[in-house]
Amino acid sequence: MSSQKKRTFQIEAFKHRVVVDPKYAEKTWKVLEHAIHEIYNHNASGLSFEELYSHSPLPLDGVWNTLFRIHQFMPWCKNSEVAWNAYNMVLHKFGEKLYSGLVTTMTSHLKEISQSIESAQGEIFLEELNRKWIDHNKALQMIRDILMYMDRTFIPSSHKTPVHELGLNLWRDVVIHSSKTQARLRDTLLELVLRERNGEVINRGLMRNIIKMLMDLGLSVYQEDFEKHFLSVSANFYCLESQKFIETCDCGDYLKKAERRLNEEIERVSHYLDPRSEIKITNVVEKEMIDSHMHTLVHMENSGLVNMLVDDKYEDLGRMYSLFRRVPTGLTVVKDVMTAFVRDTGKQLVMDPERLRDPVDFVQRLLDLKDKYDKIINMSFTNDKTFQNALNSSFEHFINLNARSPEFISLFVDDKLRRGLKGVGEEDVEIVLDKVMMLFRYLQEKDVFEKYYKQHLAKRLLSGKTISDDAERSLIVKLKTECGYQFTSKLEGMFTDMKTSYDTMQGFYASQSDVGDSPSLVVHVLTTGSWPTQPSPQCNLPSELLGVCEKFRAYYLGTHNGRRLSWQTNMGTADLKATFGKGQKHELNVSTYQMCVLMLFNNADRLTCKEIEQATGIPLLDLKRCLQSLACVKGKNVLRKEPMSKDIAEDDTFFFNDKFTSKFFKVKIGTVVAQRESEPENLETRQRVEEDRKPQIEAAIVRIMKSRRTLDHNNIVAEVTKQLQSRFLPNPVVIKKRIESLIEREFLERDRVDRKLYRYLA
Repeated sequence: MSSQKKRTFQIEAFKHRVVVDPKYAEKTWKVLEHAIHEIYNHNASGLSFEELYSHSPLPLDGVWNTLFRIHQFMPWCKNSEVAWNAYNMVLHKFGEKLYSGLVTTMTSHLKEISQSIESAQGEIFLEELNRKWIDHNKALQMIRDILMYMDRTFIPSSHKTPVHELGLNLWRDVVIHSSKTQARLRDTLLELVLRERNGEVINRGLMRNIIKMLMDLGLSVYQEDFEKHFLSVSANFYCLESQKFIETCDCGDYLKKAERRLNEEIERVSHYLDPRSEIKITNVVEKEMIDSHMHTLVHMENSGLVNMLVDDKYEDLGRMYSLFRRVPTGLTVVKDVMTAFVRDTGKQLVMDPERLRDPVDFVQRLLDLKDKYDKIINMSFTNDKTFQNALNSSFEHFINLNARSPEFISLFVDDKLRRGLKGVGEEDVEIVLDKVMMLFRYLQEKDVFEKYYKQHLAKRLLSGKTISDDAERSLIVKLKTECGYQFTSKLEGMFTDMKTSYDTMQGFYASQSDVGDSPSLVVHVLTTGSWPTQPSPQCNLPSELLGVCEKFRAYYLGTHNGRRLSWQTNMGTADLKATFGKGQKHELNVSTYQMCVLMLFNNADRLTCKEIEQATGIPLLDLKRCLQSLACVKGKNVLRKEPMSKDIAEDDTFFFNDKFTSKFFKVKIGTVVAQRESEPENLETRQRVEEDRKPQIEAAIVRIMKSRRTLDHNNIVAEVTKQLQSRFLPNPVVIKKRIESLIEREFLERDRVDRKLYRYLA
């Protein structure tokens, strides 16, 4: 194969000498001009095939050869005979004459067409324009087919406008931009748009064709001849309409009208405008109908944003959200108004003295308020994170305005875990606990909540009044997840003590060979530090109990070396068997203090409050609560009091109520306990919390200084606050005092030059 010579091909010119008629170009152009006239006059089918070669200067074999090449070049051309003449003119260097003649001929026809369009009246104007445009496009297609050879060879080499583009440009300049058509066309189109906006039905198909014509003529034609004026007229229209609506409609109705107008414009674009016009016209509607009036709308009296929030108008709120999000600062305005209203509403709730009387109702109202706005954000604001964060910030703000919020939240939990969730399914219990944790996260003084929660949990565990150990442990797990192990270690220790105490009592009774008629005793041994026990005066227990108590003390200390027991009589309960008039017997479930009071009446008929206090050693405040529950609660008044009143005075007299009756054999007499602490008690708790905070602040300072070695005062305050804010917000004044204390104890030293600079002493 490699040894064979390669074949070479060479294309040679016609062997026959071609002699061109001097008048060939003129004659041929006349044929072509006639053909163009026939095309515009819709007589293209009458063009004769004989013209294919009647004016050809080529010999017959050259004619057929060239014809074959033309058909190869343009097999789709329906007027090959005419195209043949155009081909020959270009071939023999008459392309310029052919091109200029085409421009002149097309311009002449378009002027006639323009006059026909201008003479059309009324609605026929657009129909005539559309019809002539369709005809022009058909003619232009046929002309381009005829002049295909010129379009492919002469025009690129001479840098002239292609035939199709030339036809569009001439249509634009001669027809569309004629002095009598340009403004008329624009005004007619804008009038049709206005009529459609006013509710009339227009010929959208015709509009679509005319707009497409402008777009085919070039984006600049569409924009300059129509879109620019369309946007300007639309802005004026919506400016006037929005002003009218704002004066006559409420906020909800206005938003519906604005939404409808916006959707109409989007639909209008989809039917007959350039898709690129959508963003422009929607911006116009948004600016005129929303942006210009959004402050008026949100603050509209009796129907604005606040009224929508109060009345839970989810649909209107959703519409406001979807419309306002379309303008730059729309959602910020909605968020700011909502935040201000929620903060004001929450502040009224947490600072209302009437609400503070019932802590459970207080917290329930907070939860209801949170549920309300969660639902609004979910249903109307598509769970927008910005609004969720604003809502969380608002709740954190007003919940911490009330220093008793931690106590009240703990009381709410106590109520639910005592009886409020009784009979409720596990899933519902988890929902309630999750809501509690949500409020807990808002608290800045989480250590105060811990203090109260520990007290309330202790009472539930010791009295056996918790509805579910699983629910109790579930909440502790949630607290542990939120705040860490250290926050819940003592709470978990309380459950451990309850289990250990059960085992201890089993061992105690197993060691007692002869119990006899002595009262049965159940003791909970509480680890100091894990339980919120406070030093309390020793109550004088009845002699019937002292013996068995001493036996338990001896047993416990005998099995646990180095330990010390102290009785917490203020935390116990007792079951008493009592006999009333006519031999009626009941079993009374009372507190240890109440038991001590009732046992006195086995040996006395009447006793004053003062005498009871001296005999029992119960603190006066606790004693008054006991006596109130025993003598002043209807249906539970096993004692009677003189004089009859709810308040207890030291000289009030009490005696056994022989006439007490109840349909139940077992009667539970709860102590009248204030759900919330009194002001002195609250102050005392606060003081204990402040004392507990001091070592935590000092520990944080030491940790920071140990790693940083040297630090100025402001940075120490900032770092300590950052470390402790998960439990509480330390006061800068307290931090300063703790720094001074550490300096006195030589953990830190102050720089001798810069007195605000501190160094850690290793």
